[in-house]
Amino acid sequence: MKIENTKAQMRKGVLEYCILSVLRDEDAYVAEILDTLKDAKLLVVEGTIYPLLTRLKNAGLLSYRWEESTSGPPRKYYGLTDTGRLFLTELSSTWEELQTAVNIVTTQKKKNHE
Repeated sequence: MKIENTKAQMRKGVLEYCILSVLRDEDAYVAEILDTLKDAKLLVVEGTIYPLLTRLKNAGLLSYRWEESTSGPPRKYYGLTDTGRLFLTELSSTWEELQTAVNIVTTQKKKNHE
């Protein structure tokens, strides 16, 4: 079993949550979303993010609008819909529960082996 495959699966599992979180406070275009994810060490490429944004939009969690750019073609800005905000709230709750559970399990394992 290759560690890189497992690490990639772990990142993919939280990517939707991270994208919705990036858009929580303001709309953003793809390059901004990618920069935020890269700054957080979540290595994501355009080929991964576009299908994911489309899936989130088709699920009614995101909307988009076109905005003129002073430095090139118009940009597509993504933002959360009301449904997306509710979904993000639920995901945040689930993430906190999961994080707590994982911390308990991994900490207990360490304590039991010391």
